[in-house]
Amino acid sequence: MSNKPIIVFEGIEGSGKTSHIKNVEKYLKKNNKKFIKIREPGGSKNSERIRKLILDNKSTFNNTTDLLLYLAARSENISLLKKHYKKKIILLDRFTDSTIAYQHYGMGVKLKIINFINNYLLKDIKVDFTFLHLVNKKNLQLRLKQRKKLNRYDKFNFRFYKKVQDGFIKIAKKNKKKYSLIDSNLDFKLNKETIIKMINKII
Repeated sequence: MSNKPIIVFEGIEGSGKTSHIKNVEKYLKKNNKKFIKIREPGGSKNSERIRKLILDNKSTFNNTTDLLLYLAARSENISLLKKHYKKKIILLDRFTDSTIAYQHYGMGVKLKIINFINNYLLKDIKVDFTFLHLVNKKNLQLRLKQRKKLNRYDKFNFRFYKKVQDGFIKIAKKNKKKYSLIDSNLDFKLNKETIIKMINKII
């Protein structure tokens, strides 16, 4: 594994992934490690514009359009990824696994289509390690209620989120060595320590 890896934080809404990636960001800054952090969709000017479209509560895109918008947002980040690949640590708040988990396992879009476009966009860019955050129904609902503003993807029913989370788990099981499953129902500080220890091993 490269000492300038791509590290991805995945999970459904309310799983704590964004909070943990922020902690890792602070840790890397404190230790003078060169890195960039990108969220998906988002990360670049045009990708952020697409993000607003996707998450807007007034948007009513069909499942295929949703997929293509996510991939368009990723396409806008490719030059940024290529620029820093193997030169800096790259932290990603969601990436290709999210596309498969949400659009394939959650919405039923054919996996071949997703894989074909992802492979076309990424070519030789490979993820080195993924933290998959898991959350139960009770905590998911509690955390979403605590949010000041909900976007379109915060408003699905639990059945959908379960399909997506189960999809994430299936993806992780195919390559266990490159995944760490984080039980977000446990104490936040405990998970924080676990993730930082793993980060030290990775970099």
